[in-house]
Amino acid sequence: MTKDQIILASGSPRRSEILKQLGVNFRVVVSNEDEKPTSSNPLDFPRENACIKALSVSRLERDAYVLGFDTLVFLDNVPLGKPKSEDDALNMLNKLNNRSHFVITGVAVARNGEVLCSSEEKTEVFFRNCSLQELKDYVNSKDSMDKAGAYGIQTNGARLIKSINGCYYNVVGLPVARTLEMLDGLKIGYR
Repeated sequence: MTKDQIILASGSPRRSEILKQLGVNFRVVVSNEDEKPTSSNPLDFPRENACIKALSVSRLERDAYVLGFDTLVFLDNVPLGKPKSEDDALNMLNKLNNRSHFVITGVAVARNGEVLCSSEEKTEVFFRNCSLQELKDYVNSKDSMDKAGAYGIQTNGARLIKSINGCYYNVVGLPVARTLEMLDGLKIGYR
């Protein structure tokens, strides 16, 4: 199979790292498109945002296959994005503490201004019953500030997690099996 030109429409170092780990040959072009989903159902936002990102880059990068991703944390079907401040991060972590929540990542593949396919992955995450000091220490580490739901399972935020049900890599921001299935289904040469 010949290699197709693949672009990751994300500046996330975690997503780049996962794609490299999988042996995907790609380059990064960050989407600067505002994420303004139109769905009335917040659970559709990750998929819709992934499409917005992939489409915006695919209009500029002709003939390339563009991968778009968007990850949101949902508590009681309410999305928790990235915290705006340390107080916001601590508030989010307090809400998640000793509870389960869902992480949904939308995935889209676009080419020449058209979405070829889109999907999503959903993983249930269970937080430990952490002390307030543990949560404050984590927020003080600054690790929480650039992550949906104010934690990173792949960093020292792992200490907050009791267990997960589903794809670990989805919680990091790139559902591996789902992404590879989509690339294979479109017969895209990525290795």
